[in-house]
Amino acid sequence: MTAVYVEEGPDKGAVWHFGEPNKEQRALLEGKAWADLSHLSIVAVSGEDRLKWLHDLTTQYLLDLQAGQWLPAMILDPQGHVEFQFNLVDDGSTTWLVIDPGYVQGLIEYLQKMKFMLRVEVHNASAEYAVFRAPGLPTDIGGPLALVPRSEIIEMEEAFGTAGIQIGTWALDAERVAAGRPRHGIDTDFKTIPNELGVLNSAVHMNKGCYRGQETVAKVYNLGKPPRRLVMLHLDGHAVVMPPSGTPVMNGDVQVGFLGTVARHHELGPIALALVKRTTPVDAQLMVGGVAASQQIIVEA
Repeated sequence: MTAVYVEEGPDKGAVWHFGEPNKEQRALLEGKAWADLSHLSIVAVSGEDRLKWLHDLTTQYLLDLQAGQWLPAMILDPQGHVEFQFNLVDDGSTTWLVIDPGYVQGLIEYLQKMKFMLRVEVHNASAEYAVFRAPGLPTDIGGPLALVPRSEIIEMEEAFGTAGIQIGTWALDAERVAAGRPRHGIDTDFKTIPNELGVLNSAVHMNKGCYRGQETVAKVYNLGKPPRRLVMLHLDGHAVVMPPSGTPVMNGDVQVGFLGTVARHHELGPIALALVKRTTPVDAQLMVGGVAASQQIIVEA
């Protein structure tokens, strides 16, 4: 099949699909698919102090990170808003951070500022390494993931090809939305805090030491509820064209949120992630760009 490529957005240049997205989605859920994610950026953090340093800077517990173990993590701003979101893995000498291309420069600049006298080195390794979605059943972070030297991509593609078919971002997004995994900058905005996203005890470790923004996370967790929550929307399948990300989510005449990732799932039909006000009734009939939508709760009220 001929590949169709993504023309805009953070996945620009990646394969969107190969003409049979439903077949690709089924293969993905069966563990018989792989995807080239080499458009994503990779930051390398090396040095003896790297894990303790990243442990202190991020929302994740990394003091005992094992080589080859993939984890999600975030960096928050002082007010607890999500500033960076990435997956990471350590190989025993270097920790590799995989992040959307639009955020890599900001992440590197922030990390460079925070080095102080510690034994850490940070550089953009995107030209040296690539990440692939390897064959295997879906994991909590959208894996299994494989970090591949770019000089070995052809060999890795051949190896993966013996275990499954290549798929594109259509199938990956459908699986991600159905699993309720938000993507920074699409399913979030500048006000988003982790408590709204269903990432506590996954990307955000709840029993670790202090990190930037922790006070907000802890206060909302212990004393109240977040102002918004992530939901999955089931969109009216009669619409020919689905509304784009960022479209206001309306409850009558009142905007209660915004649309995030939109996907067409092989079983669920048109679905999307959205951040909506926590007070929005679960049974409310919502409208998004003229398309009717019902909610499926991801983050409990």
